[in-house]
Amino acid sequence: MPKKEIAADRFVEAHPEYDGRGVLVAIFDSGVDPAADGLKVTSDGKPKILDVIDCTGSGDVDTSTVVKADDSGCIVGTSGNSLVVNSSWKNPSGEWHVGCKLVYELFTSTLTDRLKKERKKRWDEKNQEAIAEAVKQLDEFDKKHTKVDDTNMKKNREDLQSRVDLLRKLADSYDDKGPVIDAVVWHDGEVWRAALDTQSLEDEPERGKLAEFLPLTNYRLERKYGIFSKLDACTCVLNIYNEGNILSIVTDSSPHGTHVAGITSAYHSKEPLLNGVAPGAQLISCKIGDSRLGSMETGTGLVRALIAAVDHKCDLINMSYGEPSLLPDYGRFVDLVNEVVNKHRLIFISSAGNNGPALSTVGAPGGTTSSIIGVGAYVSPAMAAGAHTLVEAPPEGLEYTWSSRGPTVDGDLGVSISAAGGAMAPVPTWTLQHRMFMNGTSMSSPCACGGVALLLSAMKAEHLPVSPYSVREALENTCIPVGGSPEDKLSAGQGLMQVDKAYDYIQKLHAVPSVRYQIKITQSGKSAPTSRGIYLREADFCQRSTEWTVKVEPKFHDDASNLEQLVPFEECIKLHSTGEGVVKAPEYLLLTHNGRDFNIIVDPTTLSDGLHYYEVYAIDCKSPWRGPLFRIPITITKPQAVKSRPPLTVFKGMSFVPGHIERKFVEVPTGATWVEVTMKTSGFSTARRFFIDSVQISPLQRPIKWESVATFSSPSSKSFSFPVEGGRTMELAIAQFWSSGVGSHDTTSVDFEIEFHGISINKQEIILDGSEAPVRVDAEALLLLENLAPAAVLNKVRIPYRPVDSKLSTLSAERDQLPSGKQTLALLLTYKFKFEEGAEIKPYIPLLNNRIYDNKFEAQFYMISDTNKRVYAMGDVYPETAKLPKGEYTLQLYLRHDNVQYLEKMKQLVIFIEKKLDEKESIQLSFYTQPDGPVIGNSSFKSSVLIPGAKEAFYVAPPAKDKLPKGVAAGSVLVGAISYGKVSFGVNNEGKNPEKNPVSYSISYIVPPTPIDVDKGKGSSSSCTKSVAEQLEEEIRDAKIRVLSNIKQSTDEGRADWKKLSISLKSEYPKYTPLLAKILEALISQNNFEDKIQHYEEIVGAADEVIESIDTDELAKYFSIKSDPEEEGAEKTKKKMDTTRDQLADALYQKGLALAEIELLKGKKVVDKEDAKADEGSSAQPDLFEENFKELQKWVGVKSSQYGTIFVIRERREGRFGTALKVLSDMIQEDGSPPKKKFYDLKISLLEEIGWAHLVSYEKQWMSVRFPPSLPLF
Repeated sequence: MPKKEIAADRFVEAHPEYDGRGVLVAIFDSGVDPAADGLKVTSDGKPKILDVIDCTGSGDVDTSTVVKADDSGCIVGTSGNSLVVNSSWKNPSGEWHVGCKLVYELFTSTLTDRLKKERKKRWDEKNQEAIAEAVKQLDEFDKKHTKVDDTNMKKNREDLQSRVDLLRKLADSYDDKGPVIDAVVWHDGEVWRAALDTQSLEDEPERGKLAEFLPLTNYRLERKYGIFSKLDACTCVLNIYNEGNILSIVTDSSPHGTHVAGITSAYHSKEPLLNGVAPGAQLISCKIGDSRLGSMETGTGLVRALIAAVDHKCDLINMSYGEPSLLPDYGRFVDLVNEVVNKHRLIFISSAGNNGPALSTVGAPGGTTSSIIGVGAYVSPAMAAGAHTLVEAPPEGLEYTWSSRGPTVDGDLGVSISAAGGAMAPVPTWTLQHRMFMNGTSMSSPCACGGVALLLSAMKAEHLPVSPYSVREALENTCIPVGGSPEDKLSAGQGLMQVDKAYDYIQKLHAVPSVRYQIKITQSGKSAPTSRGIYLREADFCQRSTEWTVKVEPKFHDDASNLEQLVPFEECIKLHSTGEGVVKAPEYLLLTHNGRDFNIIVDPTTLSDGLHYYEVYAIDCKSPWRGPLFRIPITITKPQAVKSRPPLTVFKGMSFVPGHIERKFVEVPTGATWVEVTMKTSGFSTARRFFIDSVQISPLQRPIKWESVATFSSPSSKSFSFPVEGGRTMELAIAQFWSSGVGSHDTTSVDFEIEFHGISINKQEIILDGSEAPVRVDAEALLLLENLAPAAVLNKVRIPYRPVDSKLSTLSAERDQLPSGKQTLALLLTYKFKFEEGAEIKPYIPLLNNRIYDNKFEAQFYMISDTNKRVYAMGDVYPETAKLPKGEYTLQLYLRHDNVQYLEKMKQLVIFIEKKLDEKESIQLSFYTQPDGPVIGNSSFKSSVLIPGAKEAFYVAPPAKDKLPKGVAAGSVLVGAISYGKVSFGVNNEGKNPEKNPVSYSISYIVPPTPIDVDKGKGSSSSCTKSVAEQLEEEIRDAKIRVLSNIKQSTDEGRADWKKLSISLKSEYPKYTPLLAKILEALISQNNFEDKIQHYEEIVGAADEVIESIDTDELAKYFSIKSDPEEEGAEKTKKKMDTTRDQLADALYQKGLALAEIELLKGKKVVDKEDAKADEGSSAQPDLFEENFKELQKWVGVKSSQYGTIFVIRERREGRFGTALKVLSDMIQEDGSPPKKKFYDLKISLLEEIGWAHLVSYEKQWMSVRFPPSLPLF
């Protein structure tokens, strides 16, 4: 565990009692395992972890269903399982809250993969036993029956063969979605408690029962945890919310959080070398990495974590998470962090990011937020030798190559300090090891956090006032610089933090007011935007002198006294500039509470090309020992102009050693849209690994970054191409990885050649408006000869949707009341969509997507589910593609904020569902030299050579109407990409896929209304032969039937009315098949009957009435003779006959199902009473089910998904379970729509009868996936 680098070891050795004692740290991460090695107690014997919280809600279980136990102490869980509660558990109310959860939803992908392998191994063993037995039965049959002529014997053999085939097929299609665990919550008279039933995870059948689980309450009350099973070894914490209606099962979403916590404060009494930086500090774990999203942080998780940190009165927050951002120091989370730091005095420390080595790669929030201390990652020679086990360590410490660099796009330094960025630290028990090595700024941040915990421990013990402002000042002003040039501050911040020196500094600082200095800079003559530093990046700014107005405002904590602190505040400041001759600033400044303005002049005109970094810093004239009170960072990246034609830049003979970075800044010529670069290496023996980054910055965009990690031998050459923006500075950062080549002592020689290419066009985005008119494109090559070879494809369809429902609610104060006292609100928007066939889709919320930290909305989360409530996809700011089968779907979008007006404006929020078109549906667009080309069909345009300075025009044609994908609706938008040029190396794909071109642009086509079918309805205007009276009578009859269909039978009164009217209508229209079919349909839909046998007998009777109303001879005659489709009235007759046949088949089918149910209830076959009397002297009695089946078989295919259930039941009656399962499996496959529960219930019952217990268990687990009791909570 690296502690020496930040002088933590020296400090604790000198002050053993200041080892973090009395300090509480909130770990915002993927969750901390309280059972992990070193995370149980502090150095002074106190509990290490005071609370473990899942702030994301990913482990929430809906336990709002309340049940009572029966006389035997059993309750029924929402999974349908019968559960025995422990008789010793106190439950005065007798009410048990129940819920269930698919356990894999709580586990990491790594743990899930391990469990799947273990479970598959056990399942395979059982399946092989079943296969062996099935093969044995088949062999015995074949030996016994050498010649099989009898039909029944053939069917019996087919059944045995089907069993063997089915078992083998299932072995190939096995897909373990994990078992379901039941959860039970109750109030014991004092606190809420919960227990889990985890039998399905255990090897032994008697283990994991609910009654054996040690009940847990909220972790902060008793600090107890459990595990699911010995097999997974995964720790879980249970927290209960909302009066027992929500159970939060807390697990970690990756080992990351436990590792971070261990670096901060692990304690090992017997092995002090394994201790974290502050072994005396206590922790709370705030899980912000959502298990549903692979450990991605969510807005909900971030805000709840801040609430928890304030609620627990934490001293420190460590957050080793981050994302790129559009706007620095901006967003809802940033606003709340500012409140937590400035009002509640928490010190917030976070990782700067792992996106280096290029400049301006710091991530949010750690590297972009003023109130957060952003930490870079440093590696020392000792770490290289010990933790990284290198053959030879570097001679001196340095920043890791991948550590993100500043400045931010608004000029702030970005990285505040650095700390050791790698460690061997504890990991969760489910990893089956105590600790592992990880590196990253995720590790440097907790290292720094532990160091700050040591400082706070000392300050508290010595009763020194603690303020984020004074601590930050002490940290930054006592760092050891990393590197020998001013520019290294952009990598390491003020340097490597030193705990002992910061402590000495704090000793002298306690009498000084705790103040932060807010810096706002504007260019003179411009009102906006303000920045926190000066960043001259573009060529225009580097070729002239500029003047900047700096406003400095001292900011006290929110509780500061006006008279005692604000009014007396006055500092005499001397300003220093490190850029003599380049940066000019006033010499002195008298600063009061209301702040002061002063001007800075920056003149970069005499500077050489490349990177230059300066500071204007302020020294207190009365206390110069303090060092800089504030700093104004000034970064100048003076680019090299490309003057040659063709535009080519070559950097020859660059020398590299491990960790060396070359930064080249080039002014991309106007007109360039992509570059082709070639890197050549030589002069070394062992392979070398290089990071190659390119970064450009444009207003209100994330930095435009291209990156590659490549390994080179000597000599070797590699070529790359990537997009650029003309007229803007491009940084090219080439870095030999810090550990690559260590020990060989060979210097790497690198030549780098950059050739700029470009085709300028007059439209950055092409929109085809749905008309037949093509769109004109003007193309021009400004730099050199280019091959103009346009290619365009429409390969996605984007469909807009508005919500069908919106619901605004106030969230529980228990987790969602902000530190300010404001209550968080939630808006739930519901969208509906349907696919006629399977599709690969991605939802888009244009207003909100791709922004988490730089977003004023607190949170967004969506889930997509089918009609069975099965969730197919979840996501938040970064939507991902999901494969959906045919069917109807619901997308629910969940938004959070404390401002009801903001949410009200979102109630009609438009989202897009983008469906990927398969290759055969994708449309390759055509190009023409004339506007009439798409209609006339000539003048096609393929390619040409663009001469610099000369424009060439062509037309992009809309897709032909017959090429549009099937079912695409008017108003939808086909989207894709268009490219214009070709790279000079590699495969060009001849324009088949423009998205693979280094530069492509968006193209879209608005789908117009479908053409009117002018032939529709022709020839169908035959005169009506019915009189007005006859038509009126039919209308009245049909109206009566509609009234009957609309009567609700949910009440006794409704059932009585329905029965009375049905009897009346049957007497009035005794042979009218549609009426009788409606009566049968209504009987089938009833579900509140008492006498089941009577109910099914009524269905049989109603089905018989339908059958008897149909002239089957006439029907058979019609379908046996091929009729002339052109004959007048043929279409109408066919439709009528098809409908009649369907009514007959449905009646026979429903009758068969009812007969089968009666058989099951009575336990014997159903026979006709009259026939039974007539055949009393005969041993054989007529089988009504079999007779009905044979009649149905005459009219329809009995193995289809529509009627196959009856065939399956028949095979089941005959004991041919293998054949029944085979047909049932085919039906399920053929059905294609969302799964039907009745099919799977039947499948399970067949598997139970055949005796395949392992398949019964497997299918029951899948039932919980396909048919969950409810949608998961957000």
